[in-house]
Amino acid sequence: MSTATPAAPVISAWTAISPFGHDRSSFADGVRTRTSPVSTLDAQRWTRGPGESAATVPGFEPREFLGSKGTRAMNRVSGLAVAAAKHLLADIGVEPGDERDDIGFVLGTTTGSVQSMMDLTRASLTGDKPDHVEPAAVPGCVMNCAAGQAAIWHGLKGPNATIAAGRTTGPHALNYARRLLRTGRATRVLCGAAEEYSPARAWVEHHRRGGGDPVVIGEGCAMFLLEPAELRPPGRRVLGTLEGFESRVCLDGDLAGTVTVAVRALLASAGVSPEQVWAATGSGFTDAGGQPVEAVALRGLFGDAAVDRVPSADLLGDTASASAMFQLAAVLSVAESAGRAGADHTVVTTCDDDGSVACTLLRLGEPAA
Repeated sequence: MSTATPAAPVISAWTAISPFGHDRSSFADGVRTRTSPVSTLDAQRWTRGPGESAATVPGFEPREFLGSKGTRAMNRVSGLAVAAAKHLLADIGVEPGDERDDIGFVLGTTTGSVQSMMDLTRASLTGDKPDHVEPAAVPGCVMNCAAGQAAIWHGLKGPNATIAAGRTTGPHALNYARRLLRTGRATRVLCGAAEEYSPARAWVEHHRRGGGDPVVIGEGCAMFLLEPAELRPPGRRVLGTLEGFESRVCLDGDLAGTVTVAVRALLASAGVSPEQVWAATGSGFTDAGGQPVEAVALRGLFGDAAVDRVPSADLLGDTASASAMFQLAAVLSVAESAGRAGADHTVVTTCDDDGSVACTLLRLGEPAA
């Protein structure tokens, strides 16, 4: 007895709340023009961090963006995730009263809100007895708070998952969403990643890297709708098909070599040749010596033209777990208005300084018959 292999899920909609603005079009315009959204921090809004610049979402405050109801204790990363999900649901025509039992939600993050964790720790040491801390602040310190808030806010009753894998979170989250669809646990999945800017996160990242010149911290949320191609409604076109995922761990110090091995395995498993790859793009990771690890590996595999077609996600600063998701959004932004001359695949890679590597293969446009 033979069992048919489930069709690869497709991406049929996406959105982004980013330092470029509050919607998909603002992000796409910023990527296509390769404009830097990094700016000097407002000293009246932010307490002092290790650096004077960051890439923050302009004018974003959860309470002002989402309204006063339910946002009194909402932290910034939760607000970004809730707002992105709100945009994406509206874009795909899901109305407030519509059935949402089949919609899953998968969100990547590094730790959730570092600022909430630090604020609670400080309050526990300095607050008045007997309570010490504001009880409403406790849920915001849990890693899966943002994913839970988004599901509750929008009534999403399908599987709800938080994925935390450092900078490699994006491909892992996409693979997790793909498995939910393939096993029938959901018929649609909102899949994204979110990071917030905060002085606490900036200081943690600064000290994690050993001090020195402060890194430019970025923030935002990129989110995608994944669904089986055959279940999408008429008129909703396919932007890309997820055709593969690979991950590796570097054990010998040659991180660029590990990226190369992972990408070759990714292509081989999908039966795709390097000549079929229109764009190969990394998350902008550089090692301790300043070498752009992913770019070195990808240029060796695909050449300069494929690597240079899409700007790197580091244009947004260090977006940590959200970097690969922003990179995927950048690919879709550029591909929307570009001719591909027969090459129809994109490779998105990401890696971290702990040696982890992950990559995703996307076939652009309508799925193969």
